This record gives sequence, C-alpha cells and structure tokens, in this order.
Amino acid sequence: MLFSRQQTARHTLSHLDWLEAEAIHILREVAGQCSNPALLFSGGKDSICLLRLAEKAFRPGRFPFPLLHIDTGHNYPEVIAFRDRKAAEIGERLIVRSVEDSMQRGTVVLKHENESRNKHQSVTLLEAIEEHGFDACIGGARRDEEKARAKERIMSFRDEFGQWDPKNQRPELWNLYNARSHKGENIRAFPISNWTELDVWQYIERENLELPSIYFAHNRPIVYRQGSIVPVTDITPAKPGEEIIDLQVRFRTVGDITCTAPVISDADSIEKIIAETATTTITERGATRLDDQASEAAMEQRKKEGYF
Repeated sequence: MLFSRQQTARHTLSHLDWLEAEAIHILREVAGQCSNPALLFSGGKDSICLLRLAEKAFRPGRFPFPLLHIDTGHNYPEVIAFRDRKAAEIGERLIVRSVEDSMQRGTVVLKHENESRNKHQSVTLLEAIEEHGFDACIGGARRDEEKARAKERIMSFRDEFGQWDPKNQRPELWNLYNARSHKGENIRAFPISNWTELDVWQYIERENLELPSIYFAHNRPIVYRQGSIVPVTDITPAKPGEEIIDLQVRFRTVGDITCTAPVISDADSIEKIIAETATTTITERGATRLDDQASEAAMEQRKKEGYF
C-alpha cells in the first residue's frame, strides 16, 4: 500500500513541482555542507525565483545565509530599487559590494571611461568572498543560457584563486552533490541549473511573483547599433548620427546597462511573456547581452577568472 501511494504521488507532481523539489534539495545541501554561504540576489527574475525557493526551503526560520549583490554602479534603477525593497520586505540581510569600490581601491582599472564594468564584477565578487569568508555562493544561472553555463556542474568548484576549470569538475552521479571545500576555496551552487527560461516564467506565474517593471512591455528611447537595440540613457547616450526612436520593448534579462539590450515586444503580462518565450528561437543572452554577442568564449573566460 505504501508503494502504491508513493507511485500515485509521483504521477501527480507537475514538471514545475519536480524542478522546485530539486532546487529546494540543493539549497538545503548547501546550507548543510557549507559553513558560510551567500545567495546572489540582483533583483532579476532568476534570483527572484531563488528567493521564493529559499523561503520554501527554510521558512518559518531565517535564511541560513545573507543576500549578496555585486553592483556595477551602472544597473537599471528600477531593478536596484526592487532589489532593496524586496530584501527589506522579506527581512533578510542584503550585502552590496560595488565595482566602483574596487575602482577606488585600484583593483579594477578601466581601459577607458566608457568601458563596460560588467566583466570587472569578477574582481569585486572575489573581494567580497574574501572579505566575508564565504565558502559558497548560490546563483541563479541556468544551463540553457549559453554554452559556458551548460558546462557547469550544479556544485561548481572554484580554487583558492577563484578560478573555474571546466575540464576538472566533480562528478554528480545519482544527484549526489559535493559542496565540501578547503579554506580559501569556494563553491558556486546553481539550484535552477536544470530550469529553462520558460520554466522560470511559468514558475513566476504559478507563484504570483512580483518583478521589476522593465520585464514588461513599455516605451523606451532606443537606437539601432550594429544590429542590436541599445537603450538611450545617461550611461549609453546616442552617438552622433544615430536616430533616437521611441519603441515598445521589454527586457528578457537585466544587468549592466552597457551590455543589456531590450527586445521589441508588446508582452505586458506574464501570460503574454510565456507565449512569447515559448515560440522564440533565440536564447535570452544571445538576443540581449551585447558583451556575449561579441565573443562566444567571453562568458567562459570570465567564469575562469571568477565570474558568477
């Protein structure tokens, strides 16, 4: 009879139920195996899902880790405001470290004033890990984002220099995860590795999660530059000769303004975004991350240097 009930329970679990259960299990493994983890929270859709998963894993108690954001100083203000409000709303500690702090210390030196700060987040992240003694960082990366992400284990080991070796990773047979590390080493844990962009949006709909407004269709001044849509802001102004167009767009992913582009869209609701995502043939990073379009190896190289 017990076996029969278990079989029945398995058949009643939805796809999202299985993904949720796996992610909660991974979060609890990190909490159980690591002495001082942190959850990376930017205010973006993937990290918002992580917050809900952490609530389901650890409430009614407090999270066994603080929230950590590495801010380039050039993030969209709507997302930063949401980040701060959400952290205060759930009553969890938020640690913010900025690339600008690293620039003042001289550990980050830009080649020129307008260089993107996005790739320099690696330095600031490693400094934050050393400052607080974090032995694990929980991130919202997914394997469907791009090629380098697909090479990652769920528990991704980083050596004492913060480096990742894609050819030397720990096996994860039978969903057994090894998060052990020596002092100075670090684990990057990715509980939603097996999720897709569509899974994320369906989970957001199911859980009725609030999001920053720029994920939904809105009018924004843009220019077309080298085949991409570039938002016109104080940080990314139009260049001489470029025509500024007021266009209805939304963001599939959010990050540093200098390298995050919107897409043309009229999807102003979760339902419309899900329908749009289900039919797209271009990955979110391929469509909207200007730095990743420049080189297929860009992300892998940054990850080897300590990136998320």
